[in-house]
Amino acid sequence: MFQSASACSVFLYFWQPASALSGGCSKPAINCANNTMTNSLNQDKVTSAPIDAATVILIRDNNSRLEVLLLCRGNSKTVMNKAWVFPGGKVDNADFDQEPHVLMKLSAAPQALLSEEALDTRKACGLFYAATRETFEETNVQLDVSEVHPWSRWITPNEPSMMKKRFDARFFVAQLPDGAVAVHDGSEATDSKWLTPQQALHEYLSHTIALAPPQIMTLLALCAHGSTAACIKHANATPTYCIQPQVIKDGPDRRTLLYPGDPEHSDSQQLMPGPTRLVWKDGHFEPDTGFEQFLIG
Repeated sequence: MFQSASACSVFLYFWQPASALSGGCSKPAINCANNTMTNSLNQDKVTSAPIDAATVILIRDNNSRLEVLLLCRGNSKTVMNKAWVFPGGKVDNADFDQEPHVLMKLSAAPQALLSEEALDTRKACGLFYAATRETFEETNVQLDVSEVHPWSRWITPNEPSMMKKRFDARFFVAQLPDGAVAVHDGSEATDSKWLTPQQALHEYLSHTIALAPPQIMTLLALCAHGSTAACIKHANATPTYCIQPQVIKDGPDRRTLLYPGDPEHSDSQQLMPGPTRLVWKDGHFEPDTGFEQFLIG
């Protein structure tokens, strides 16, 4: 599953200010002028079961470059306020009722596509449908369930760093349909922009935007792919990996997140490209040795 992130060597050549990008995200931005998450490190354990959620990495090709859509949650009262995220949200009970529709559209059993053979069919279908529903609600982009491809699965640890909730989030990747224009809803998502993965990481490093750890690691993984076709081919050819970060708390203002493959993680197999640990420094997470070795290969 692990792939080299050497494709990030194009980082320095492809960066340009976000204002220079065309995106069609035309609604005015609200509450994102100061793009710093108001969340401090959470100090509490969360013992409740993780909430099922679906996230869509919406991608497009622009001038022979891969771009990904990021939304700013500028009005969030509870989860990741002012963080830039991929479209998505928790699964609603009504999503599970779409099982017949989803089964008609998919090319294989949803459990097989998700690499979760033991998952209940109704629940698996609900995850696919929630991915398309959330994308439409937040961006006005209508996707068919056959157009979303499982990419990864992220389970929040019992000691969440950025919030007091746990999620079991399935990440899907989808290409922006021809003729579609992504427009943030102006309510939950108060700003949006299209960036290459390298540009997004550059803006994160310069504190222009705030990202949560799953977004950081996903953007690093996307650096290994230069086009929408390459991303979707990878998603369809590779089993979906499940990431369960493990946490080291060195104090109230110190936190280390360990990922599979790290010497101190219980799973010795590295599942995705990029660093195997992120450390809280200067108000955000970054690899303990910095980003440079992952962005310039």
